[in-house]
Amino acid sequence: MEKELQNFQIAKFALGADFDNISTQTIDQLKRHLLDSLGSLICAIPRPAIQKLVRQIKTLGENGPCIVPLFKGLPADRAAQLFTALIRYPDFMDNYLGKESTCHPSDNIGSLLAAACLCHTSGKDFLTAMAIAYEIECRLVEEIPVMKEGIDHTLLLSYPITAALCKMFKLTKEQTANALGMAGCSISPLATSRASYTSEWKGFASSLEAFNCMNIVLLAREGMTGPVALFEGPKGFTEVFDMKLEYDWSKGDFSLISKCVLKKYNAEVHSQSAIEAIIELSRNHKFAIEEIKKITITTFLTAYHIIGSGSYGDRKVVYSKEQADHSFFYLVAVALLDGQIYPEQFEKQRIQQKDVQDLLQKVHVETKLPFHKPVTLAGILDPYTNAYPAKMKAKAEILFNDGRTITQETDDYPGFHTRPFTWEQTIDKFKKLSQPIISSEKQNDMIDTIKQLEMRDLQQLLQQLAEINF
Repeated sequence: MEKELQNFQIAKFALGADFDNISTQTIDQLKRHLLDSLGSLICAIPRPAIQKLVRQIKTLGENGPCIVPLFKGLPADRAAQLFTALIRYPDFMDNYLGKESTCHPSDNIGSLLAAACLCHTSGKDFLTAMAIAYEIECRLVEEIPVMKEGIDHTLLLSYPITAALCKMFKLTKEQTANALGMAGCSISPLATSRASYTSEWKGFASSLEAFNCMNIVLLAREGMTGPVALFEGPKGFTEVFDMKLEYDWSKGDFSLISKCVLKKYNAEVHSQSAIEAIIELSRNHKFAIEEIKKITITTFLTAYHIIGSGSYGDRKVVYSKEQADHSFFYLVAVALLDGQIYPEQFEKQRIQQKDVQDLLQKVHVETKLPFHKPVTLAGILDPYTNAYPAKMKAKAEILFNDGRTITQETDDYPGFHTRPFTWEQTIDKFKKLSQPIISSEKQNDMIDTIKQLEMRDLQQLLQQLAEINF
């Protein structure tokens, strides 16, 4: 019997998902990730970069049935774009860490919020769609890690968004397979969007995918056909990328969601454990910043390449938010100086201050091995790289002018899948991010809505978001 095409397998997995078959632990985790994402969404609303998007949307036209922040109403595609940009822009959202690639599963949430504006969506329906999107994206990161070929992980985002939207809009298996084909052959971002010098587009690329996927799904609902043999066919994914997706989706469950992580610090995910180590050194030892001669961070290859001046470019030149949150050097320096990393650490005035600019020049980033290629061999021999992503090993060492050294090692951080955020930690982060924008009363109302989401209608949450002003 001929094996069913991947597009149809993914469609069957998504359309067959049922809330009652998702564990209570997974549902609880999805709620915490949703609250975490909405903290970023609210925090982003007044940011200047977001206002650029707002002005562009106004130019195109802002009337529509979707209730959203900042507008009286938007069409569904622009609502998906706006929601996604708001969640993504602070770069404080969740991650899934594969051995050779990563992703932000919360990039899916904005599209689902927009879809909930168009069709009646219960809390159970929304959480089911979240589970579908999260599991598909994480599975694709495991099976076809495109980042190692210089393709941005947002390439894989179009599949989970499309599949989950098809579930919400009740498309057929054939319509869903066509939608997946259209999305998969239309969006091919390069990883240069997050390489140095990092631009604002890093925080907005996924929002354009949300915009496109909403259009594609609604076209598929009208009967538009697409390349259903996207992976297997001529000039398809397998041929172009030399990566074969062979996963049997009939065996799919929602087990990868438990490996998704939240960020304790507003910093690129691979820096989290090293930042935890440097702050621990600061807490446990008394010293003046002026006494420091050198700070050495030992990390794994992925972190070294992306944020440590490896293959993604020089990270010691820092003068914008986007450069700062992807610079190991800036992140370690500002964490040591300020004892935290939240959005205020990325204000232009803070980035340009002499204390942090001077200190980041004393930061050195290395791996356990002196060589980084071939990657496969380095990964086997380097204990830090070999342990990733099951662990996020890091060592921070401070050398002082008088020759003294202090060292701290760690394998993870609060928010990693080995030490997941509790509700209390998630709520604390949400309140810190949203407090300048909404009142304590509105914060508590939103927390209560999400905690009980399976017993609520999404309209209540959407209305709470739409009422946010600044």
